[in-house]
Amino acid sequence: MALSSSVSTAEMADWAVRPARHLSRWVAAAVVLMVFGLLVRAFAQSSIQWGIVRKYFTTTIVIEGFLRTLQITAVSMLLAIVLGVIFAVMRMSKNPVTSGVAWLYVWFFRGTPILLQILLWFNLAVVFPRLAFPGIYSGRTIDVITPFIAGVLALGVNEGAYLTEVIRGGMLSVDEGQDEASTALGLSRLQALRSIILPQAMRVIIPPVGNETIGMLKTSSLVAVISFNELLGTVQQIYFVQGRVIELLFVAGAWYLVATSVLSIGQYYLERHLGRGLQRSRPRSTLENAILRLVGARRPSATRARS
Repeated sequence: MALSSSVSTAEMADWAVRPARHLSRWVAAAVVLMVFGLLVRAFAQSSIQWGIVRKYFTTTIVIEGFLRTLQITAVSMLLAIVLGVIFAVMRMSKNPVTSGVAWLYVWFFRGTPILLQILLWFNLAVVFPRLAFPGIYSGRTIDVITPFIAGVLALGVNEGAYLTEVIRGGMLSVDEGQDEASTALGLSRLQALRSIILPQAMRVIIPPVGNETIGMLKTSSLVAVISFNELLGTVQQIYFVQGRVIELLFVAGAWYLVATSVLSIGQYYLERHLGRGLQRSRPRSTLENAILRLVGARRPSATRARS
């Protein structure tokens, strides 16, 4: 009986392992490729003049508009992060007044449309005709609230309301024992936040902040309504003159894809850096995974050739 069992095992070792055939996967892939091919054919045979897309993609005026988009996104996101940290700490305060003010901030700016907020900031001079900062500045509000400043305030303050909850969630993910340990060491609340709580919370905070940054980049196109010539506003000015609407919109879309792709890559490597201590080995990139799959696919054939 034992001999029969060992022979069966040896025979089984020589059997070739054949993966199961999944016909539905091939059918689904064929359908997807067919639909994709039809879309490509429709765009290729349309009246779109792709030469105009190539022409304006690298023109100076479009690149300047793209740089202004990056500028307003960066400044607004910096303001949002500062406000998010401040109001997240306020939300977690045991002082009911401080916590209530932070809740009111989040409630208002998350509950009203961003386009409405842009228009409100741009028309702030109606409520406050003059701004006065003793010893610093005194003058008309309309001279201070330019389209750029209005856009930064609207985008930054609105995004700060969302980041308040993101950062608060990250801080709550840190074990309470860390806070108690910092108190036992004699650290102040600010020192504990800066040295212990926030560094550990970054692993949880970074992924949603990266997503919010990409969202901010695209949301910045709304400031075109207050005559700030970012990327979308710039291409609109061009197609109002040239009359080639769809071509210029493709130009803007291509630049947005370039920016979001770069941000996504940066977010991936930042997350990988922050997550090093939680894994036995560093996570592999998409390119590394593809190379390993290719090597793994070729290895059996090489082994058979040697045998």
